[in-house]
Amino acid sequence: MTRLTDLPPAQAKRLAELECPDFEARPWVTGPALSQRRVAIVSSAGLVVRGEDPFRGRDADYRVIPSTTRPEGLLISHISINFDRTGFQKDWNVVFPLDRLGELAAEGTISSVAQTHYSFMGATDPVQMEPYARELAGRLKQDAVDAVILSPV
Repeated sequence: MTRLTDLPPAQAKRLAELECPDFEARPWVTGPALSQRRVAIVSSAGLVVRGEDPFRGRDADYRVIPSTTRPEGLLISHISINFDRTGFQKDWNVVFPLDRLGELAAEGTISSVAQTHYSFMGATDPVQMEPYARELAGRLKQDAVDAVILSPV
């Protein structure tokens, strides 16, 4: 994550002086407090566990990522000259914040981390993805997940 101190002074000053909106409306979701929620990650980075089938083109299905996966076991199969992997290579939490979820669970901010997480390939036709998204929703329910971090990349 870029910090204001990392930016050129003029740009940092301009960003620091931007007015932040104040939203008076309440969130539209209901349910238990965050401290009682089980959280999973769903990414669009084309992530795959090393040794598993990579995404090909605009595959509409998803890949399963166990919570026991370590950074060196996770690959991005998204191929595009416009796709910058630098952040992921430096800290996988930029794309797949599993370590941060573990920390949140340890401090009681969330109840628990799901056993399984998922990744789709970005830039895929949503109509083709819909049946897989419905299937995934069922899997999340089976794992008692009631909150998801959507990690678009």
